[in-house]
Amino acid sequence: MAGAVHRKARTNAPAGFFACEAAGLRWLAAAGGAPVVEVLDVGDDHLDLVRLHPVPPDVAAARAFGAALARTHDAGAPAFGAPPDGWPGDGWFGPLDAPLTLAAGRYDTWGAFLADCRISPVATALRAAGLTTSADDDAVDRLVGRLRSGRWDDDEPPARLHGDLWQGNVVWTADGATLTDPAAHGGHRETDLAMLALFGLPHLHDVLEAYAAVHPLRRGWQHRVGLHQFYPVAVHALLFGGGYVAQTRRLLHAAVDA
Repeated sequence: MAGAVHRKARTNAPAGFFACEAAGLRWLAAAGGAPVVEVLDVGDDHLDLVRLHPVPPDVAAARAFGAALARTHDAGAPAFGAPPDGWPGDGWFGPLDAPLTLAAGRYDTWGAFLADCRISPVATALRAAGLTTSADDDAVDRLVGRLRSGRWDDDEPPARLHGDLWQGNVVWTADGATLTDPAAHGGHRETDLAMLALFGLPHLHDVLEAYAAVHPLRRGWQHRVGLHQFYPVAVHALLFGGGYVAQTRRLLHAAVDA
């Protein structure tokens, strides 16, 4: 894995953008679970990382990744919505050239955090962009109310999340499946797992089976995948429109009807 430097750069990046990402990578690495790309240097307009050398994924690597990801999550966070150590405020979510602000917070319950820091802000942005109907807006209000009431809360403590764990941010290397490009924060472990499923991950069944062997998943987790996927799909609807708008609407109404 060691070798050349990979530089991420943007001259007009939001203030602290790369420092936030570096803090997230270091926080995830400190968990001692899943491998994380190494930070070499960070500046206002760049982030230097060890260049990764991809290899084809296999079942053994997938199972090792699942077990390691459970250990990363189990390292925990101070609260739901808490930013990574070394970064004091909001983060970002989305592509390098158009990231959206990712609100931080310190919540005792996951539902209130999700309602205030994810669902409400993205729903407001969707409405401002003219991408919702009155029925959608009513559904958002009902979903936010149920989240704040604790409808989906449980006794799981805040997990140490990658936060943007789609398959493009998992690089299969000779040292194991390695995490890159996080939106790290304290959240619910099911959020990362739902992101792995959103765009597909090789050998996902093996990843989940090995994960559950380390930390069993709460009953009915499969039925909550769509709830956890609503925010990232809504961000895609804002950025790219198209079929993501309809997918966002389906996830929203399915969550309300659950």
